[in-house]
Amino acid sequence: MDWKQQTIAIVGGDRREQEIARQAGMTGADVRAFGFPWPEKGIAHVTRATDASSALRAANIALFPIPGMSAEGALFAPAAPSPIVPDRAMLAGMRAPAHIILGWANDSLKAHCQSLSITLHEYEWDVELMLLRGPAIVEGMLKAIIENTDITIHRSRVCVVGQGTIGSLVTRWMVALGAHTHVAARNPVQRAAAHVMGAQAHPLEALPSIAPDLDTIISTVPAQIVGRGVLARLPEHALLVDLAAPPGGIDRETAKELGLKFVWARGMGSRAPVTVGASQWSGIKKRIEAICGEQS
Repeated sequence: MDWKQQTIAIVGGDRREQEIARQAGMTGADVRAFGFPWPEKGIAHVTRATDASSALRAANIALFPIPGMSAEGALFAPAAPSPIVPDRAMLAGMRAPAHIILGWANDSLKAHCQSLSITLHEYEWDVELMLLRGPAIVEGMLKAIIENTDITIHRSRVCVVGQGTIGSLVTRWMVALGAHTHVAARNPVQRAAAHVMGAQAHPLEALPSIAPDLDTIISTVPAQIVGRGVLARLPEHALLVDLAAPPGGIDRETAKELGLKFVWARGMGSRAPVTVGASQWSGIKKRIEAICGEQS
């Protein structure tokens, strides 16, 4: 493919997007960026746009952040001067056939893209990319646990909810660090794998019964499985860590009502922005090459 024929807009994000922009700029594509922290020395071959609409104008590829969107529909962009909500007017300036690559899209963005014939490519659940950024997520999670507890992870009583790609990585590290590790998962094969790793495996229905003995719950499931029936039975000192995509796996409002400490540890990949940005770009680059291959 001819990268010089591509116009790529990178909108929103954090320091991971700096690395993605740097790597995209090296391809020879016309790269514009807005909404993430801009380095003092700039980024070679990348133009800093004045706003999101300017970045997207005439772009055939748009890259939005992997952490997704807020409840209000704004892109993850903590450094942006104001919320970036990709509405129809903003997206209409893209060049057909246009494609947006992002973590996940809400219903509003999907509707706008459908009406404008823009193709969405969601990769929040791309197993390859999840594994590549998994170590940074685990390191960030460990930092959050250490900063919010008065006990060591070693010999503490931890329950990991869910045993997908990230859940299984978390279980491996909890066992390695010497925690008394429980796993709650719906899938019996995943429970068997957790058992082999050295954890005590339970069906999800067993969560309320094991809750009184836990120091920490780590949820990796993007559905509110950890609700009042579990939270009300936890010790007062228990820490809740939610790694799941919105809406999250833990009932935050009930946790707050009960006075439990809660950390929504989304975006833990930002702990190592260069490493994670490079791994994300490796997957994004493949997708762009596939898109262009289908169009040629």
